[in-house]
Amino acid sequence: MPSIFAYQSSEVDWCESNYLYSELVAEFFNTFSNIPFFILGPLMMSLMHSYALKRSLYIHCFGVLFMVIGLFSMYFHMTLSFLGQLLDELAILWLLACGYCIWMPRCYFPAFLKKSRLQFVRLVVGTTVVSTFLSFLRPTANAYVLNSIAIHILYMVHREYKKTINKEFRRIIQVSVVLWACALTSWISDRLLCSFWQRINFFYLHSIWHVLISITFPYAMVAMALMDSKYEMPGHTLKVRYWPQENWPLALPYVEVRSDDKHF
Repeated sequence: MPSIFAYQSSEVDWCESNYLYSELVAEFFNTFSNIPFFILGPLMMSLMHSYALKRSLYIHCFGVLFMVIGLFSMYFHMTLSFLGQLLDELAILWLLACGYCIWMPRCYFPAFLKKSRLQFVRLVVGTTVVSTFLSFLRPTANAYVLNSIAIHILYMVHREYKKTINKEFRRIIQVSVVLWACALTSWISDRLLCSFWQRINFFYLHSIWHVLISITFPYAMVAMALMDSKYEMPGHTLKVRYWPQENWPLALPYVEVRSDDKHF
């Protein structure tokens, strides 16, 4: 049995041809398409810092985990090692758990928790620890399970979308869902239609997934912050801003906190 550190010890091998540009990098484009994670992670931590001061500094853990995902994904695609695969998937799992702990509205808590966020956090952390160990049993299924969690997140967002009249909130949700859908389409296409893409010599779809999902991150972060503010920050109004300029087509959203009597 090959070492978990060994190159190509993972059962997962994406559509990109291996070692085309370097003897040390298995999947060149899939490796370096993770660079946006290292740019957008710290940038969003900086832009959202005033919000984190008001809501919770644990929000910065979300940004740190996002960069960790980029790091482990880069390691995985560089080596296609079993260890790299697990580290990548576990980083995504813990990022999702972090998001649930911070932003999950109390109205969606299981009834037996009595809307106690501390109890909910304990439940999420315990479930994530168990899931971490279970991920070693069927490694090839992990990615599908992680993507399926998005269905529950979409359910919550859809309910809040139907209830709100805030146009900016609705726009952020729309962009988030479109970006996520395009990213997931790229991921699935690369996984299931690889033979077709190889015939036409186009093996960049998983790289496109990396870029699109990294752009989805700021929009999803702002969407969850806006949804959460309705329940956890009733004395504040969150104003959506865009960096570097409001009118730029590719500007990144973030939120500023205003203390007043308005409600989101």
